[in-house]
Amino acid sequence: MPDWYVSNARDGQWWEKGPRGRVKDLVQDDSAEVAVNLFVLEPGHRMSMYHWEADQEGFLVLSGEALLIVEDEERPLRQWDFFHCPAPVPHTIVGAGSGPSVILAFGAQEHQAGPDWGGYPYSEVAMRHDASAEEETTSAKIAYARFPDSEPAEYQEGWLP
Repeated sequence: MPDWYVSNARDGQWWEKGPRGRVKDLVQDDSAEVAVNLFVLEPGHRMSMYHWEADQEGFLVLSGEALLIVEDEERPLRQWDFFHCPAPVPHTIVGAGSGPSVILAFGAQEHQAGPDWGGYPYSEVAMRHDASAEEETTSAKIAYARFPDSEPAEYQEGWLP
């Protein structure tokens, strides 16, 4: 049987992603069937490049406001809005409003290891928020080339409500 655990989101390793916000991996096992992450996005910070995946994902806004870009449309998100994202719907989320937003993100991992995991289509709508790859690609290295690498970070008071 796998090991179970209880973890407080304020404890342990966080990642600073610069203009891509801050993230805490709540499930730290790379072989897990489900990925669960907590994102803290300042206004204008993008969670990811506009992309689609071969596995479904879900996003719950715990606090603040955000902007969902889905199938080249902008939709505002507010506290307690849930976005169910079936495969292969292209999407990303950008922080909005006057302060940080906290978003719980989770997704299946069945197809993440292979070459058919998903891709980064070009989107003019997402590019207006600097949240699109400059050209269509399946490579994260290419899609995120203009952004700084993630750096380990300690939780800072005020990131979470």
